[in-house]
Amino acid sequence: MVQDRGLCSLDEEGRVTYHGRIKDMLKVGGENVAAVEIEGFLSHHPAIQLAQVVSAPDNKYVEVPAAFIQLKEGMSSTENEIIEFCKGQLSSFKIPRYVRFVTEWPMSATKIQKIRLREQIAAEIRG
Repeated sequence: MVQDRGLCSLDEEGRVTYHGRIKDMLKVGGENVAAVEIEGFLSHHPAIQLAQVVSAPDNKYVEVPAAFIQLKEGMSSTENEIIEFCKGQLSSFKIPRYVRFVTEWPMSATKIQKIRLREQIAAEIRG
């Protein structure tokens, strides 16, 4: 038994689908969105080395996805290109509203500190 505060669902045939950790869930206009789902999709972009998705504050939807992206060495991309890559592939409320490119991640001893990414995008939005 895994106890990681995960969110799972059970289908009619008894298969369990893991949707991610509860604290990595976004609430976009009343819809639950798993950050890991968006991160997984973004990982298929040919220029992306690593993507991390966090919630960004929004006046209309309360939260919207914000993607922090590390590009592969020698590759380039733009915020608009990443958003266009998502259109038609992800539901509109799952498409990152903000895309920021990073070369270094805020780290704890072993993993990326998503709280720091949330704080960074919130501070940027508030001005």
